Amino acid sequence: MQRTVLYERHVESGARFGPFAGYEMPIQYEGVLAEHRAVRERAGMFDVSHMGEIRVRGPRALALLQGLTPNDVGALHPFRAQYSALLSERGTFIDDLLVYCLDPEDYLLVVNAASRGRDLELLETAAVAEDGGVRVDDQSDETALIAVQGPRAAEIVADVVGAAAADLRYYSFLRDLPAEDHARHLVSRTGYTGEDGFEIYTPAERAEDLWAELLERGRDVGLVPAGLGARDTLRLEAGMMLCGQDIDEETTPLEAGLSWIVKWKKGDFVGRDALARQREDGCRHRLVGFEVEGRGIARHGHRLTLRDAPDCAGPVTSGAFAPTLGRAVGIARLDCGDGGPPASGSAASVTVRGREIDCRIVKLPFYRRPKQGA
Repeated sequence: MQRTVLYERHVESGARFGPFAGYEMPIQYEGVLAEHRAVRERAGMFDVSHMGEIRVRGPRALALLQGLTPNDVGALHPFRAQYSALLSERGTFIDDLLVYCLDPEDYLLVVNAASRGRDLELLETAAVAEDGGVRVDDQSDETALIAVQGPRAAEIVADVVGAAAADLRYYSFLRDLPAEDHARHLVSRTGYTGEDGFEIYTPAERAEDLWAELLERGRDVGLVPAGLGARDTLRLEAGMMLCGQDIDEETTPLEAGLSWIVKWKKGDFVGRDALARQREDGCRHRLVGFEVEGRGIARHGHRLTLRDAPDCAGPVTSGAFAPTLGRAVGIARLDCGDGGPPASGSAASVTVRGREIDCRIVKLPFYRRPKQGA
């Protein structure tokens, strides 16, 4: 079991640990409910240094990434990022990822820890075919990643890394910030909670000092350390898919409601032909959101069935009590054959420990953060 460079900081803060993607990670500190609410109402800080960072650069870097990912990397300008994926030839997810454009010949890919080795092998194999036009470097072990999320995140991060951070647009970033002690940071306005927030990439040797400084500067506005337990309930409320659980090698972007990352006009890419056939024929499987109306919580692996169409059924991929909403919610992968996706409001049931619990189908996301000034 691996540990991130911030492990001792988590021990000092009283974290409870658990295994995740081969790492011993903090699951909670004060408690999942308190940490979840802190992010929704004030700010929470997560250690996500288990994520992988892979640099792809060279005169053929853009061509390589255009051929491997479904989103249009060519639409990126320096200091902009996009959500995308690595797909199989069947159009299914190998991994989902972020692509950062450092310059037109230099990109940073942020990948999931569990898929890092396979992603790296795929990228290196593709780079060989570019005949020296692409260099692929795994920078994961030398990079730490800290996420600060919540309504007060902008003022906390700006206070530590510089005022320019607060002016960032969503999915934009800054790097090589002018403050001498933060000269090697990359700060992006991104996150996985449904709230405003930032992700700070920093050299591993500077991570402990940065973590401590962020906690100190954010204490007065209610910043707390948060674990993966709250991160999971936050992302579920926001309808964000978890790779390896909601989206996997049996799921395509079209089935997952992520067709917006597939840019058909950009040209060929891995999985395009399979996705084109699916677009033409329709999706047999769909990821759908649901709310539990009875007592109980649907968990991963439970089975959801439509009341009026019992043949439309499938496993729950994510499920939890949603603290912001005050009720249990989940995502399920339904096989509805040729009948199409179920309508919002459709009655359903989920079997939990041999007992049927009433549910209804709802549109994702379950939660959207209020607009500023609302």
